[in-house]
Amino acid sequence: MNKIGHLSWPFLEPRHRDLAVAFADWVGREIVSLAADGEADIDTTCRTLVARLGAGGWLNHCASDNGTLDVRTLCLLRETLAYHWGLADFALAMQGLGSGPVSLFGTPAQKAEWLPGVREGTLLPAFALSEPEAGSDVAALATTATPDGDDYVLDGTKTWVSNGGIADLYIVFARTGEAPGARGLTAFAVDADTPGLEVVERIEVIAPHPLATLRFDGCRVPRDRLLGAPGEGFKVAMATLDVFRTTVGAAALGFARRALDETLQRVTTRRLFGGTMAEMPVTRATLAEMTLGVESSALLVYRAAWTRDCVADRITREAALAKLHATEAAQRVIDSAVQLHGGHGVVSGSPVETLYREIRALRIYEGASEVQREIIARELLRNL
Repeated sequence: MNKIGHLSWPFLEPRHRDLAVAFADWVGREIVSLAADGEADIDTTCRTLVARLGAGGWLNHCASDNGTLDVRTLCLLRETLAYHWGLADFALAMQGLGSGPVSLFGTPAQKAEWLPGVREGTLLPAFALSEPEAGSDVAALATTATPDGDDYVLDGTKTWVSNGGIADLYIVFARTGEAPGARGLTAFAVDADTPGLEVVERIEVIAPHPLATLRFDGCRVPRDRLLGAPGEGFKVAMATLDVFRTTVGAAALGFARRALDETLQRVTTRRLFGGTMAEMPVTRATLAEMTLGVESSALLVYRAAWTRDCVADRITREAALAKLHATEAAQRVIDSAVQLHGGHGVVSGSPVETLYREIRALRIYEGASEVQREIIARELLRNL
C-alpha cells in the first residue's frame, strides 16, 4: 500500500502534502535499492544514506539558520523512511537531532560553520547526553567541564551515542556547576578529532546502527564552542528533545504502517481451512486492533507536530503523549504482524522480523516509556 492516509487531515498544509508525495517517490527511486543491498558495513551505509539524502535536498529540513524546525515536515520524512528502512530513518533523524542544538541555540557563526555540512550530508553530528549512570535522569549527569582560560576542559564518559564512532561533531552536555542538578549543565560542540576525545567502545544492538561509548580525558574545548549560555544545557537538551521526540513517534508510525500492510498482504493470500486467513473472525479482530493502533498514533503524532509548529514553542506534554502511544502501539502492531505470519514471521531478515527488532529501541531512546508516563503525569498535575 504505502499510502499515508492522514495527508488530508487539517494538521497538514498543502505544502506538506506535496512534500510527502514527492519524498515518497524519491525514496522509491533512491533509497529502496540501497536497502536491498543490505547492511554489511553499517558505517559506510550510513554515510552513503546521509550523502544521498543531502544530494536530494531533504536534509535542508533538518537544520535551520533561523532557529525554526518544521516538525510536521520532519515527521513526514521519518514516517516515510521508517516504512521502507529503519537505517535510512536513523540516518536522517541523527542529522536533525545531532544538529538540533545548533539550529535552535547556535550563534550565526556556529550555524555558518556546521549547518551547511549537515544539510549537504558531508558532516555527521551526534547528540551525546546519556552516561553509564545517567540517561533519562539528566540532572544526574557526571561529566564535567571545568573553565581554564579561554577553554573548558571536559572529563567523563558518554554512552549510547548514536552516530558514535562516525560523527564529525558531537554535541556534549557536561556539568559546569552554575547551580545544583539540571541547572548546572552546559552544551558544547566538540569536533570528533579533538585531543582527549576517544571512542572507547562500539556497541552492537539488535537493529544495527552506529552506536558508541565516548571518553573525555582532559579534552579542551574553546569557549566559542558553547551552545547557549553556561548553565543552559538542560534547556538546550529539552528544547531539542521536544522537537525530536515527536518525530520518534512518526518513525514508530512508519514501522507500524509497514507491518499492517505486510499483514494485509499475508492474510488476504494465505489460505487456511478452505478460505483465506482474512475470512477468519479472529484475524479480522486482530486487523481491527492493529488499525486502531496505527490511526490513533497518527492523530497524536501530527497533533503534537502541529502544536509545535503553530501554537507553542514547548510541547513537553504533547510530545510525550505522541512518543509513548506511537511506540507502544507499534510494538503491539508489529507483534501481531509476526503472529499472523506464523513461522515466516520469525525468519531472519523477513520484513516483519526486521520490524520487530527495529521497533524495540524506540520505546527506550529519547526517554523510555516509563519516563514519558512520568512526564505526562507531572504536566497534568502541574496544571491543576
